[in-house]
Parts: sequence; structure tokens; C-alpha cells
Amino acid sequence: MSGDGGAAAASLVTSRAASVAQDIDAAFDRLLAVPDDARARLYDAMRHAAIGGGKRLRPLLVQASCDLFNISRDSALRVGLAIECIHVYSLIHDDLPAMDDDDMRRGKPTVHKAYDEAAAILAGDCLHDLAFEILADEETHPDPFVRIDLVRALAVSSGPAGMAGGQMMDLEAEKTRFDLATVTRLQNLKTGALIAFCVEAAAIMARLPHEARTGLHGYARDIGLAFQIADDLLDVEGDAALAGKALGKDAAAGKETFVSLLGVARAREQAQMLVDQAKAHLHGHGAEADLLRAIADYIVERDR
Repeated sequence: MSGDGGAAAASLVTSRAASVAQDIDAAFDRLLAVPDDARARLYDAMRHAAIGGGKRLRPLLVQASCDLFNISRDSALRVGLAIECIHVYSLIHDDLPAMDDDDMRRGKPTVHKAYDEAAAILAGDCLHDLAFEILADEETHPDPFVRIDLVRALAVSSGPAGMAGGQMMDLEAEKTRFDLATVTRLQNLKTGALIAFCVEAAAIMARLPHEARTGLHGYARDIGLAFQIADDLLDVEGDAALAGKALGKDAAAGKETFVSLLGVARAREQAQMLVDQAKAHLHGHGAEADLLRAIADYIVERDR
């Protein structure tokens, strides 16, 4: 999207994202209040990673998906907080020397650099656990069957059949050549699974029958891949200062990406095609899906 329509979409996403980010930071501030005992360093490390910075795209997606079904803002916020716990834990562990070995994240030192590796590992572990504690609490949803469905869906999305499995494939990508189908599978797991959960969570809370979720699943799959293609493009063309992290590491590690396999022009075309498909999956919805449509456009136009 370009012109006035693109500007309007970006404005909608930016304004809602700022509000969601403020709510998420405030929730983390309450949740991670530093105790006056020997655990203080652990809580400080968790706060360093969780509060401030980041696009908060996943909690925003939860909010946007909940807009479709008039789900309460409080429930949407708590689910968004849970998914952000998982996302932040994954970043802490991904930055460790045993994995991607990064020094900067969200414009500040990574947790193992600001503290140490042991504190980083424990901070990640605890954020992972907090995600399920949040979902299991009746404040998230009054129906225990809904809550257990949320717990199961997030566990699947973040485990070996989801994000963690994709991370393992990503590590293997440094040692072998992957074709386009394998890179697509990798990214569907590493990035796409958590994005899909954000949309699926709203359907779970709305008690939407599985056969009625096809369009939402298609939307989530397409924006998940578009998001990763945009990330690959930023890794080649982006500004490290805006990104808040090192760029160009995939090429340096010899990993195949959408850009290395397709080239810049074709990768950009593919991302736009996926965005168009994603919005087409929302044809049965009206203005209540405007934020989801705007997020799809924003994904390929962002600069970080």
C-alpha cells in the first residue's frame, strides 16, 4: 500500500501500538516488582529485557484479533502479555553465546552482556513460566476450558512443533544449505507459530468453532511469512541504529534466507503478495478488521 492509504494504515498501527506498548510495560512493571531478597538480580535482568523497546507487534495482533469478537481489553492485554513473555524469553536465549551470540537487542546490551549468562538463562526460564501462569489465571478468562485451550495452544506454538523447533532448524542452517521450501518451513515455525497464536487466541476466547477459523489461520500464516521476508530485507538494507541490533549476521553465517534465495526484488514482491492474500482472508469482516488489515500493510513497510 502507498500514498494516503498507506499513511493512514501506518498511523493507525502506530497509535494503537503505542497504547499497547504502554499497557504492556505497565503490566511488566507490576508483574516484575523487584523483591527485597537474593532474587533481586534475577528480577532486574527480567525487567531489563521485558520493559521498554520492541515493536510489541504480538500483543497488538492479539488486540486487533480480539476486536473482531468484542473480547474485553483486559483479557486481550493479559494474553498479549503472556505471548510477550514467551517472545522476550526467546530473545534472551537466542542472544546467548551458544546461539546467535548478540551484544545488542532493542538498542541496549543483551541480558547476558548487561548481567551474565546464568542470570540471562534464568531470566528467560522465568519469563517462559510466567506466560503460562498468566494464561492459567481466571483473570485472563472466566472459562477454565478456554484457559486450558490457551495454555495448550501457546505451548504447542512455542515448543518443538513451533518456535523452538524453528530455532533448532535455524542453528542447523549454519551447517547445511536449505532450499526455499525448507527456509519457509523454518520460518513458519520460528516466527510464524507465535504470530499464529496471537490470532488463534482471539478465536479461542470467542469460542469460535474450528471450521470457522480458516480465514484467520490463512491471515496469520501469510503475515507471518511476510514479516520474516521483511526482516530478511531489513537485514540486508536496514539501519542497525533503527533496528536496535546487529544486521547482516545471516549472510555472515552463510544462512539461506528469502532474500538470498529469491533476490531483493522478488522477495519484496513475494512479501507484498502475502500481504494482499492476508487481507483477502478478512473479506468476511468489516471495519472491525481494519487494524488487522493495517498491521498487514505495516509489516512490509516498517523500518525496524
